[in-house]
Amino acid sequence: MTRFRSADPTRTYYAYNVAWSFLAALSFTLSAVYYVRDAGLNPLQMVLVGTTLELACFLFEIPTGIVADLYSRRLSIVIGFVLIGAGFLLQGLVPAFLAILAAQVLWGIGFTFTSGADQAWITDEIGVERVDRVFVRAQQFELGGTIAGTVAAGALGLINLPLPMVLSGAGMILLALVLAVFMREQNFHRTPRAERETFRQMAETFKSGLEAARRRPVVRTVVIISLIAGLSSEAFDRLWSVKILTFTFPTVFGTSDPAFWFTVLALAGTLLSLAASLILSRLSPERLSAAHPNGILATFALLQVVGVLGFALSGNLWLALAAMWLNTVAGTVAYPVQSAWLNRNVESASRATVISMVSQANAIGQVAGGPPLGALGRTSLRGALLASGLIFAPIPALYLRLRTAHTHQPAPPAGPTPGEPSDTAVPRA
Repeated sequence: MTRFRSADPTRTYYAYNVAWSFLAALSFTLSAVYYVRDAGLNPLQMVLVGTTLELACFLFEIPTGIVADLYSRRLSIVIGFVLIGAGFLLQGLVPAFLAILAAQVLWGIGFTFTSGADQAWITDEIGVERVDRVFVRAQQFELGGTIAGTVAAGALGLINLPLPMVLSGAGMILLALVLAVFMREQNFHRTPRAERETFRQMAETFKSGLEAARRRPVVRTVVIISLIAGLSSEAFDRLWSVKILTFTFPTVFGTSDPAFWFTVLALAGTLLSLAASLILSRLSPERLSAAHPNGILATFALLQVVGVLGFALSGNLWLALAAMWLNTVAGTVAYPVQSAWLNRNVESASRATVISMVSQANAIGQVAGGPPLGALGRTSLRGALLASGLIFAPIPALYLRLRTAHTHQPAPPAGPTPGEPSDTAVPRA
């Protein structure tokens, strides 16, 4: 079979990203409608679906990473897509709560097999000096694949709601087989034992993060922000679709089918976020790239609070959509600002620890906050959504507190203090 594996790695990576983003959009665009309309899931069950997925990804990230580090990046990717495809197929073919939970476990484990392995593979094959340009170009291909998959999901969903998920699952398994035949892997070398991820390393990272949070107020605040964001986000991410489905959709082009409208909503959210990002980059680039963009991040967080609370309280479809898009756009535009701030202000020695710590805090928040709010949603959907917004509400003040703390710090010495990192990092809210 090795004679078939002669495809150019860069082209293979582009094709892989287009196929993945297309098939993912094909499955995810209408999944929330399917959960409510065909599977009959209640708010608590909707949130438990997300919690199960989060737990699967969190628990299996390191064990599955061992395959990519020790045996083969290609093997890890192929196994991952088979499992993801099996999960999508199970979810689409069996509209029952337990089957959907099992599907989340399957595709969550599958995702951990692919997570990081694809980027490690292309970096091995083409070299570090070329990979930055390839990543940028691949992201553009991903956007095109996502838009095409979203449109295809809407068209197929009008025929049969589970059909996009079933075709996506079959497509994922087919993609795995194609990659097994054509994906070249000539420069793979086993990761040295000292550099492999292990549960012991995870514990050490968490311990180091706690120590950094104890010693430095900025890191402590960042971890709190990430934890609060996780506590708030899981319920809203799962329950917004439940509320939207309580409204009567207008008839456009002869249909009021939710499959059509959820496709439109997905496309509108993507385009609005892109437009907002381009406009802010042109009108106020200095704010987005400020050394300490606490003020604009606090503004974005406040807009997210307004969006979530407005969505929860609105009894009108269009006002609810406007509030939802406000939350989506503010969060999307804030993310690269946060990421740039993180990489610009955290020194290399502490970067991995801080990033891992805030990511773990967010994941813990989602797992801890989702089920209680989901249970509240069974008796009061509006109450669960309001609680989600109120939990998020302290974040703007925490951002501003970071700015105040920075303003009152004494002037730094002329040169850097050896071993003392600059921990002005902010996680994704």
